[in-house]
Amino acid sequence: MVDFQLLSLMTFLPLAGVLFIMTLRGDGPNVARNAKYAALYTSLIVMVLGAYMLNHFDGSTADYQFVEKFKWFPSLGISYHMGVDGISVFFVALSAFLTPICILASWDSIQKRVKEYMAAFLILEMFMIGTFCALDTILFYVFFEGVLIPMFLIIGIWGGPRRVYSAFKFFLYTLLGSVLMLVALLWIYFHGGTDIPEIVKAGGIAYKAQFWLFLAFFASFAVKMPMWPVHTWLPDAHVEAPTAGSVILAGVLLKMGGYGFLRFSVPMFPEAAHFFAPYIFGLSIIAIVYTSLIALVQEDMKKLIAYSSVAHMGFVTLGIFTLNAQGVQGAMFQMISHGLISGALFLCVGVVYDRLHTREIGRYGGIVKNMPIYATMFMLFMLGSVGLPGTSGFVGEFLVLLGGFQVSTTVGLLATSGIVLGATYMLMLYRRVIFGPQTNADAAEMLDLTWKEKINFVPLALLVLWLGVSPGVVINKTQASVDKLIGDYQTALAQTETSHE
Repeated sequence: MVDFQLLSLMTFLPLAGVLFIMTLRGDGPNVARNAKYAALYTSLIVMVLGAYMLNHFDGSTADYQFVEKFKWFPSLGISYHMGVDGISVFFVALSAFLTPICILASWDSIQKRVKEYMAAFLILEMFMIGTFCALDTILFYVFFEGVLIPMFLIIGIWGGPRRVYSAFKFFLYTLLGSVLMLVALLWIYFHGGTDIPEIVKAGGIAYKAQFWLFLAFFASFAVKMPMWPVHTWLPDAHVEAPTAGSVILAGVLLKMGGYGFLRFSVPMFPEAAHFFAPYIFGLSIIAIVYTSLIALVQEDMKKLIAYSSVAHMGFVTLGIFTLNAQGVQGAMFQMISHGLISGALFLCVGVVYDRLHTREIGRYGGIVKNMPIYATMFMLFMLGSVGLPGTSGFVGEFLVLLGGFQVSTTVGLLATSGIVLGATYMLMLYRRVIFGPQTNADAAEMLDLTWKEKINFVPLALLVLWLGVSPGVVINKTQASVDKLIGDYQTALAQTETSHE
């Protein structure tokens, strides 16, 4: 279905905002204000297009929709091929939804090089949406790696005291893993071309090749998730990044690893995925339990939420490699839910940081008395993070555990322990920050949410509750694509067993 090049419009429209911002001269307050409005209006238009895309997406078919394809480098056999299916459509919408929220969250907190900051965020949006729409391996790689550049700048220029160290650590970790993926993509290019649907449809990659190709892709996607033990860049990046940087990092960038597993690792290398699944279960359980224990002893609010993100991503990898419908659906729902909830939690940290300029948990306490609306919002997102029924966090974790118990009772029980630990550290964080005695006079004088902050929190809160009460909004549109993914995987395994006999 071709629909006025919708995906290309969503992907490249942010560049129009960048070009307008680049025409602004000077660094005065008027120039900064114009740059902010240009970025905000551009991202809002993209968000409206994303809503249109979701509304017109047909969830009854697993086929790619809004497809655009033409020859890019004909001599090399590389095409510009864009399209979305049930696996990618919500990640495109999530990217379009969170970007204007991030721009609004940066409205008052970013004071230096405002033009460059807003341009960097729009470029980041372009690369994020392109990553989830690309159906050509080379085009995917360009977008996937392009994300590093604006994010590196956002952390390195507008981050905290250790921003340069954190930016380089983020860049080097993710780039190193992606170099191995590039080698794998080149092998696939010489043996099957670059068109992702055609490569998946053709199948037939020898098991020995699948083994090494899976590991090469795994190196990139595991770092991006991030999985234990290559997760250490994430807490540093979160702590040093500006609030909006943390929101987009947790909300969208971490999801690129899970999306990569669903788009490449499982459909292209089914036998290798089956072989490595038990090992990935082990890494996922370690991520869930180990990083939850680390989160328990954190005194920095941002670092605690960063480690909780690693634990939640452990549920995602666990769900994907259960390789059954419930587990994969749960992993996808968990990624969408985590994008909303973790983004909101980082916004909650940013609100009090802007007022008190510290993220140390011990400096707060009792702020429910002077910030009741903030306390209410924080409570909702905290309960969503621990998986309270009625919130989106419950649905994803429940489906993942359902899929996990089908594979192994031991795996399911160990994963469930992560939910208990998650409830412990999040409730401790909430109690220490919101309740208790007001020992810090500065914290007692903080003002409640401004109208800009309310505008940011309300849509996130409504979505967390809506998806918790009506998960079919997501599941009905993803079901056909997930069923096809699992069906193709099981068919490939059955053919392998038959050939071995």
